Amino acid sequence: VQLQASGGGLVQAGGSLRLACVASGRIFNVGTMGWYRQAPGKQRELVADITYGGSTNYADSVKGRFTISRDNAKKTVYLQMNSLKPEDTAVYNCAADLTYSLEDGTPVAVGDYRGQGTQVTVSS
Repeated sequence: VQLQASGGGLVQAGGSLRLACVASGRIFNVGTMGWYRQAPGKQRELVADITYGGSTNYADSVKGRFTISRDNAKKTVYLQMNSLKPEDTAVYNCAADLTYSLEDGTPVAVGDYRGQGTQVTVSS
C-alpha cells in the first residue's frame, strides 16, 4: 500500500500550488484523508482533512487560502493552496485511515497511514 504525493515545488509568495496524493495497492476502502506538514525544527501539524462523505476541517492558519477535496473513485485527495506565504514552507505529506488486504485476503485497518512527502517552498 502506498500514498504517493505530488505537486510540490518552489513558488513566490502570493502564488498557488495544487498537491495530489494517490492511494494504491490492495485497498478495501479509504476513510478520512488529510494533509500534514512539517517545517524544519517544528512539529508535524495537520493542514486539512476530509472525510469520505466530504466534510472538511482546516487549520486556522490556512482557512480561506487552502481547499481540500477528494475523488473517492480514484482514491485521491487534493490540496489547492492559494495566496501562499513563506511560512507555508514545509514538507507536505498525506495520511489516511484505510483498510487494506494482506496477500491471504485478511483485512487490516490502519489509522493515520502516512505517505512520503513533497516539498513546498514559498519565497518572499
